[in-house]
Amino acid sequence: MSHAHIRTEKCTHIRIYKSLISSQFRDPIQHTHARTEGIANIFFFFFLAVTRMEADGVKNWVLVVTAQTPTNIAVIKYWGKRDESLILPINDSISVTLDPAHLCTTTSVAVSPSFTHDRMWLNGKEISLSGGRFQNCLRELRFRANDVEDDDNGIKITKKDWDKMHVHIVSYNNFPTAAGLASSAAGLACLVFSLAKLMNVKEDHSKLSAIARQGSGSACRSLYGGFVKWVMGKEENGSDSIAVQLADEKHWDDLVIVIAVVSSSQKETSSTSGMRDTVETSALIEHRAKVVVPKRIIQMEEAIKNRDFPAFAALTCADSNQFHAVALDTCPPIFYMNDTSHRIISCVEKWNRFEGTFQVAYTFDAGPNAVLISRDRKTAALLLQRLLFYFPPQSETDLNSYVIGDKTILRDAGIQEVKDSETLAPPPEINANTPAHRYKGDISYFICTGPGRGPVVLTDENQSLIDPKTGLPK
Repeated sequence: MSHAHIRTEKCTHIRIYKSLISSQFRDPIQHTHARTEGIANIFFFFFLAVTRMEADGVKNWVLVVTAQTPTNIAVIKYWGKRDESLILPINDSISVTLDPAHLCTTTSVAVSPSFTHDRMWLNGKEISLSGGRFQNCLRELRFRANDVEDDDNGIKITKKDWDKMHVHIVSYNNFPTAAGLASSAAGLACLVFSLAKLMNVKEDHSKLSAIARQGSGSACRSLYGGFVKWVMGKEENGSDSIAVQLADEKHWDDLVIVIAVVSSSQKETSSTSGMRDTVETSALIEHRAKVVVPKRIIQMEEAIKNRDFPAFAALTCADSNQFHAVALDTCPPIFYMNDTSHRIISCVEKWNRFEGTFQVAYTFDAGPNAVLISRDRKTAALLLQRLLFYFPPQSETDLNSYVIGDKTILRDAGIQEVKDSETLAPPPEINANTPAHRYKGDISYFICTGPGRGPVVLTDENQSLIDPKTGLPK
């Protein structure tokens, strides 16, 4: 199944002797006979321990699996839960999985008899695994774990062993965490997928999605590539609240996605607390969940099936706007977007109206960053020209760090250097009598990407984040 790394530690006579001496004689004043008998017992136990270790060939091995999982962006939003602990939503949702070459989480997981407790590191910092969401995922996976055998390296883990063995998890996002780019979706999906591979869990992706959902709701949608629907389900235990793939990433690969990272800082109101407040205080949320979204889900499935971009774009923009309207209807109101977000919407709306049909769709998750979906590469190049006109980089900025991801879009737009963006002509939809405003420095950077595949195991050991000798982060 997975590749294994072996670490062997030899127990020395001195280490065992010191350990036994210190445990036997914590009190320095003892009866001479007791001391003599104690020393005799030490050497007897010491002999047995060493011979048993040598006879059994005890090894402290480390078994490692590394996986990569994409993030996703919802085009019909999930907002609000009917069950907080199981993370069961009040409505269905639909998302596009983004190309993991540009936005993904890489996670390495390891198990070893030498590990004393479960540990996790995220983006270089150790974090606690005591939270209920992590524990829910670990519990569900251990329950479904199966025997793992690696005869070549002398590894054998039985199904029962998993309850008492500990894991190390090292995870890295190649995009901002907690900034409204669904980092938790990619992270929890990758954690569940990689641990499932390590533990030889037999469940398919749909059933794994129900486990990932208990870590982060949107994570269930990152178990698939392409276009994915999260079915809200009706069962109280959440068994039917799962993700299903509507179409793979090749179904509509004309689409090009440009993400404008307005801010990479952590948002003020987390999605978890925001949803809770909305469900408790918004007068609009019930109408959205029961009336609006069910109709949009049907229409969006049809638009994706038929690759109907005008319908897809209209639904995407409308649902994003309604989601943020519901956030504003919350008490106290939640402001995920900012002035730059609003300017991006205005730019897209003017262009779409000028052309008489949708060129680009926009959508914003719980943050200020814009996800802009173009109907094809030609339109994406025109979009990037407009974005660089309105939001040019600072003069000293390196263009290669200002536009990242699929840089062929930059070439198609005819932009080779920062100075090229400074000489761009105003878009034709701008009124010639109205001076065009430019907002230099308002965008941190752009990511050019597209629909992408689901999670995969990485077999190249160089991509592992865990040191195979220590079981700790590299």
